[in-house]
Amino acid sequence: MLTRSQKEVEVAELHDRFTRATSVFVAEYRGLDVASVDALRAKMRAAGAGAFEYRVAKNTLLRRAAEGSTSAALVEHFTGPTAVAFSFGDPAKLAKMLVEYGKDKEPFKLRAAVVEGHALDAAEIAVLATRAALDELRGKLIGILQAPADQLERLVPGDRHEARILV
Repeated sequence: MLTRSQKEVEVAELHDRFTRATSVFVAEYRGLDVASVDALRAKMRAAGAGAFEYRVAKNTLLRRAAEGSTSAALVEHFTGPTAVAFSFGDPAKLAKMLVEYGKDKEPFKLRAAVVEGHALDAAEIAVLATRAALDELRGKLIGILQAPADQLERLVPGDRHEARILV
């Protein structure tokens, strides 16, 4: 059992994460074994390089920590066994990971989320998971921006070096 000072430290740490996160996902993990949860944490660490975090905490501490943040809309979902996943970067990438994990591990259920201040239910999280990740969108944008220059380079006769200077 945590002491009062330990609880205060925990609430402060969680509040910091709630305020810094671009998105917060609330899940029910009832029925999962420790190895399964550790596998999810490892996957999140590998994919996010510090941009994602998965925490299990008492609901009373989560409620207090969420107060005064954009994640306050999630307070009603802090019932029963509750896990919270934070994204400090791309919300779509984390949503995709959590939805895929929920398909593999049936007891894991996403309840709700807050993405950049907007509350989402489980169905809206599933839609978010189908969207392209931020890295994919950046790659597509760069391809679109480079395409006209590449086409012009192929059309201009002569030395390739001179064509690059023109572009």
